[in-house]
Amino acid sequence: MSIAWHVAVAVAGYLMGSVPTGYLVARSRDVDIRKAGSGNIGATNVLRVLGKPAGILVLAIDALKGALACWLLPAAAIALAGAEAAPEVEGLRIAAGLAAILGHNYTCWLRFKGGKGIATSAGVLLVWMPAALGLALLVWVLAFLVSGYVSLASVVAAFALPFIVWLTGGSATLIAVAAVLGALAIYKHRSNIQRLRAGTEHRFRRSRTNGAPPA
Repeated sequence: MSIAWHVAVAVAGYLMGSVPTGYLVARSRDVDIRKAGSGNIGATNVLRVLGKPAGILVLAIDALKGALACWLLPAAAIALAGAEAAPEVEGLRIAAGLAAILGHNYTCWLRFKGGKGIATSAGVLLVWMPAALGLALLVWVLAFLVSGYVSLASVVAAFALPFIVWLTGGSATLIAVAAVLGALAIYKHRSNIQRLRAGTEHRFRRSRTNGAPPA
């Protein structure tokens, strides 16, 4: 299969991932999310600033961008190129998935400043390796329940991702890609890591069941 198809899939994946969901949802409510909360356009900051419905909407659409890029774009390329291109599906999914995540993280519509790619990466993994996504989500939930920090949970899950892909039987290529995704996610959380070390990172707290104020 021609390298041109991989390039075409990557370009389309980038454009699909580059849709700045959080920014658009916030703008629909006359809020520039880049100037509110942490300034990030991702679902976590939208949730903090605009509430749960808006945050959940952004989370779902950002994940859907990654899933659709990995599912639709390779299928379209194979349909156009012919059945002999079918063995290239893994390479096409990698091209589409990585590009969608980069599009989300560095969207061309906001001067190449975007989110941190966790939700979009989850959508990509849903198509690549659903079992790996399930374990990664379990790691995320456990880390969040123990710490109360969304950012720390995301960093822990990102660090564990290549090991999870290995445990779930991923190919050497997918393990390497998972390592790249994990490293990118950790890099995008570098400001959060600095705040965690300084003790200034935002922490979600649960209310006590006896009616006392949150801890």
